[in-house]
Amino acid sequence: MTGAPALRHVGSMFTAPKFTAPPTIETDRLRLRPARFADKDVHIAMWADARVTRFIGGEPRTPDVSWGKFLSSAGLWPVMGFGYWVFADRASDALVGMGGLSYFCRGIPELEGVPEAGWAFDADHWGAGYATEAMTAALGWADENLDATEVRCIIDPGNGASERVAAKLGFQRIGESDALGDVVAIYARPRGG
Repeated sequence: MTGAPALRHVGSMFTAPKFTAPPTIETDRLRLRPARFADKDVHIAMWADARVTRFIGGEPRTPDVSWGKFLSSAGLWPVMGFGYWVFADRASDALVGMGGLSYFCRGIPELEGVPEAGWAFDADHWGAGYATEAMTAALGWADENLDATEVRCIIDPGNGASERVAAKLGFQRIGESDALGDVVAIYARPRGG
């Protein structure tokens, strides 16, 4: 296939997966757990909200697109040995967001061969520190279980909330790319933050 980015093997990140499903991790307020069919409706509603998609794709997602992305996020684990978790409220176990580590072959050279961090939360749960709490746990897991020397992420310009979370997590801006059409800032976090 022409135009597809080549997958570079860096360290042992792309060897046979050590994990085929996300381990459950508990924080003070959240449970990072595998996705379930029962999460579908909350996930679809979250991604139909223009506030959530303003800096992630720019347009609310249709149910079929949201469902496909939900399934592909769960599919990262058996293929890559890492992936996304559902971020659930620890008391109710209800989905409040999703995120973790990915590898989406985006065509951005700076993302090739390294895990990419990502997070998104239902807008009704913004401003409570959940993103920092969840991603601190996810990155701690990565530091202990992946051979990657760093993790990277991309953030749309103007997304001050995600920029602040990234800084708290130890990410530093290393450049930008327009490979996806619009410009995104690229951040890197060394192993151990």
